[in-house]
Amino acid sequence: MARRNRLLVPSARPALEQMKQEIAQELGVKLDADTASRLNGAVGGEMVKRLVALGQKQLANNNKQNRG
Repeated sequence: MARRNRLLVPSARPALEQMKQEIAQELGVKLDADTASRLNGAVGGEMVKRLVALGQKQLANNNKQNRG
């Protein structure tokens, strides 16, 4: 299957890879070809959850700075 996801900021790839490895370790998931897709999906889902939280935090901080 072809990869369709492209990073908007290609220089972020190492940081995202590190995040993926850290989350996999926290969840006790070994990332390889033999790992169940459900476990790999759990890692990806946790990445999305954390990235959304980070984005929300940054937006909130920007709003605070712009207001005052």
